[in-house]
Formats: sequence, C-alpha cells, structure tokens
Amino acid sequence: MRRLNRRLVWWLLSVAWVAALVLLFLGTRRRLDTGGQSPSSAPKGSDIDWDDLWDQFEERKYLSARKWKGGEDPYRLYAFNQRESERIPSDRAIRDTRHHRCTTLHYRTDLPPTSIIITFHNEARSTLLRTIRSVLNRTPVHLVHEIILVDDFSDDPDDCRLLIKLPKVKCLRNRRREGLIRSRIRGAEMAEAEVLTFLDSHCEVNKDWLLPLLQRIKEDPSHVVSPVIDIINLDTFAYVAASSDLRGGFDWSLHFKWEQLSPKQKAKRTDPTEPIKTPIIAGGLFVIDKAWFNHLGKYDAAMDIWGGENFEISFRVWMCGGSLEIIPCSRVGHVFRKKHPYVFPEGNANTYIKNTKRTAEVWMDEYKQYYYAARPAAQGRPYGDEKMGYIEEKWDLIINRFCNWLKQEWNFSGLFQVVTRCNESLYQTGMIRQRQRCLETQKSEGQDFPVVILNPCITSKGPASAAQEWTYTYNQQVRYHQLCLSIQTLFPGSQAVLLPCKEGDGKQRWNKVGSHIEHMATRYCLDTEMVGDTNENMREVVINPCESTAMSQRWEMVMS
Repeated sequence: MRRLNRRLVWWLLSVAWVAALVLLFLGTRRRLDTGGQSPSSAPKGSDIDWDDLWDQFEERKYLSARKWKGGEDPYRLYAFNQRESERIPSDRAIRDTRHHRCTTLHYRTDLPPTSIIITFHNEARSTLLRTIRSVLNRTPVHLVHEIILVDDFSDDPDDCRLLIKLPKVKCLRNRRREGLIRSRIRGAEMAEAEVLTFLDSHCEVNKDWLLPLLQRIKEDPSHVVSPVIDIINLDTFAYVAASSDLRGGFDWSLHFKWEQLSPKQKAKRTDPTEPIKTPIIAGGLFVIDKAWFNHLGKYDAAMDIWGGENFEISFRVWMCGGSLEIIPCSRVGHVFRKKHPYVFPEGNANTYIKNTKRTAEVWMDEYKQYYYAARPAAQGRPYGDEKMGYIEEKWDLIINRFCNWLKQEWNFSGLFQVVTRCNESLYQTGMIRQRQRCLETQKSEGQDFPVVILNPCITSKGPASAAQEWTYTYNQQVRYHQLCLSIQTLFPGSQAVLLPCKEGDGKQRWNKVGSHIEHMATRYCLDTEMVGDTNENMREVVINPCESTAMSQRWEMVMS
C-alpha cells in the first residue's frame, strides 16, 4: 500500500511539473507576441492578428458577387478566363521560378518596409484577392507597411471596401474615373512608407520577391527596380516562367516590347543573379524610393487612363541621373491580356496617342521627329495643356535639377540606338520620283481611301504638293498620313493601294534596294504599267518581278 501511495505521489508531481512547464511556455509566448501589451491593446494588423483577420474575412461571400455563371462567355467581363480564375484557390501554390543561385543570396536585415499600391477598375474579385493573398503569404511581415488599394470608381464599391478586413489593407475610392496614372499618384501621396511598390491587380508574387528589390533601393535610392515578370496564362491561369534574359525595349512610335539580350551582353553576365539594366520598364510592376519619386515629379497627372506613363517615367529616371533595372531574383506573375476590358472615354488609340505625344513633347527634344515620323496621326492632335504650364514646368525641372541626359549613361542617342539602329534617312519625308513623275495620292468621291497614281512632280510647296509627300519609316513602311502603301494580293501585277497602317503587316513593308523599291513579303519590285494600250501618261502602280533593266522599276526617294 505504501509503494502504491508513493507511485501515485510521483505521478501527481510529474503531471504538475508538466502542467507548470506548459503554462510557463504559453505565458512567455503571449508576452513576446504582444510586445508587453495586453491582448486587447495589440494594434490591428499585428502579426498575431493575421490568422484571426483571415478567419473574419468571408472569402466565399466576397467571391460570390458577379461570379461566372454557366452559359456566359467567361472572357466577356475581364478579357481573361473568369471561370478558370474562380476555380483556382486564392492561396494556390506556385513554382519557384528563380535561378537556383538566388536561393543562396543573403539580404540586409535593415531593409525598409514598403507601401504596396494596387490600382484597379472593375477587376475580377478572384484575381484581386489572389494578388493580395500572394503578397501576404510570400512577403516578410515587417516589410509590408501597408497595402493601399485604389479603386478607380469601380461599379461595385464593395470590390475594395470589403477587403479592408484583411491584414495591412487600406482602401481608397475615387469619386470619378481617373485612370491608372492619377490613381497611382493618389496612392503614392497617401503612402506612409519610404519605399513605394506598384503592382497590377492581376498578379501573383513569387517566393522572396520583395527582398532583392528593396536591397537595390537600400544600396542606392535612385535605382528604380522591376521583377522578372512571369506569365499567368489568360486561358488556363497556368503560371509560366519567363526568360530572365529579357529587358524592356521600344520603337519610335513608343510601343513597348520585350527584347532579348544580345549574345555579347549574355556573355558578360557571368552571374545570373546580377541586375539587368533596361532602357524602359514595362510599368505595371516596380519599386521606387518615395523621395526619389517625388523628386522626379511623380507621374504626369494630365495623362489619361492608361498608356505611355512607363516611357515618361523611364526617360525621366535616366535623364535625371537614376537607373532602371530588372532584378532576376525577383519574380512576379502577371496576367497578360490581349485587350482592355474597360472603356477609354476618348477611345484606346486616341488616349495612347495623347499620352505618348506628351512624352515626346516634354522629354524627347529633337528626337521627337522620329516619333512623329512613326506616328503621323499624332501630328496636330491635342495633348492637354501643350506648351503651356505643365510642359514648361517640366523643362524647369530638367534644368533646375541638373537632369542633363548628355552626362548620363543612357543619353537619348544611345538609348534609341540600343533599341533600334538609327538611320537618319529612314525617318524623313519627301517625294518618290520616277524621272519627272512622282507617286501621288488622289481621292475621289465615294472612295474610302485615296488611290496611288503617277503624276508630274510638283516642286513648289503648297497644298498641291502635299499629295506627293511620303514618309519612309523605321519599320519600312511607306506612309501617307495614317495610310500605308500596300498591295491587294501577293501575285505579280497586283495594284499598289493605300490602307490603314498596321504594325507587323508584311504587305506594308518595303525596302529601298539600289534604284528599286522592293516589296518585302513577295520580293517583287514597285513598278508602273500602262492602263490600256494607247496612253503612255496613264500608268498604274503595281508590283512585278524585279528586272534590273526595267526603267519602270527605277525610283528615287527625294527626302528632305
């Protein structure tokens, strides 16, 4: 009996000792989590509240609004597959697409926190929520000061308002449609952190995406850095790794495009984790020091809706002594849509021309002639306050802040040479002559477009000579205002016609080879043939197999 009592005592003492250890552990953890405060006084959004806040957020209810219904076109509202987006969970796992060396890098412990700014207009709730959740799941808590959602007057205010239940999330709603550019300015002005991170509303950040970006800002606040932008397929929402050997490029019409690094540049890159200097950033995703952003003058607030803002801020960064970089060890997926799902009040093309024309007028100086040669439709178009006010202020900014591009690594001459090999003669306007006769446009009543004929050359300047003025552009188009010299068919004898210019249309590309003007798609030459059998003066413009001795195929481009 005495032995049984002794065992019972030892068992009770053991239980009491274990219970004391558990209570001690829980008390210590609570004190550490609350930082010495009582639980009720812990600030909303602190680390211990994140799970609770997620629990309070009614995700299923939030996603049920404007949900895709069977029989509807899943692309109608958002220009991507809404059905597939809603099928995928908001916290789905994605593959780490970084180079394996990125996982061995170490970053500073004193990196600054950032304000993440996401603007949107009528975004799909499933993609917007997935964007936010990826940020919260894959970013160190102490580096996210806040997530500022700027709702650009979406049809349903709850798209944004209901999300403030999530950790770190704040919601700003515009009282009218302002567009991406002014919405980002508003978000930046409200941001409390010293570093701004701009994201689109249909993204998914990848593992450790923010650390290498903040590291570059910490090393030099004049760095403006962008991640490698992976592809989220708009049909399947599959997450696809993009090449890390790309940088931003553009043509003289200020059309953004990705370009491969040259073999020489690739050979110099012995470390795949090193930043890649880029002439232009895509504009949707980048990180910038807030003081530097303000020093540059922010965005041009007179630009409308979307388009051209990435060129303007890129030119400003380089010209004012900063640098643009793509950071290979930062990866963010993005849904690339083929069209905009929202309406531009002045039309997509008109808005883009207005915005890019402002960029050309303010920042391109003598190089704007190449822009107008590539975009003749921009000539004479209004672009806001034009030469008054804003533009004069911007030139004061350049002068007063010593933004002299001639002293910078990417001066405009070098910048454009990186993008396209510049040949002055390709951007000039003049006559296309065959002996004493010139190519001319002639518009008749009832015709949609002018016809191309051969008429005696008009050497005196005036309205009559304007019909004989052509522009040979960098991309080998022969343009008359917004129309391009094209052909009806690819067969010999096909008549040359004028059609609306279309980038990438092989029927509209011509090459000057000696005295011939060669059609690139057919390798036939611009030619003239008599109409009927009798009148030598009545000739139509066609294409035919090239003949070195044919006088009717000899042309002279008299460019001014």
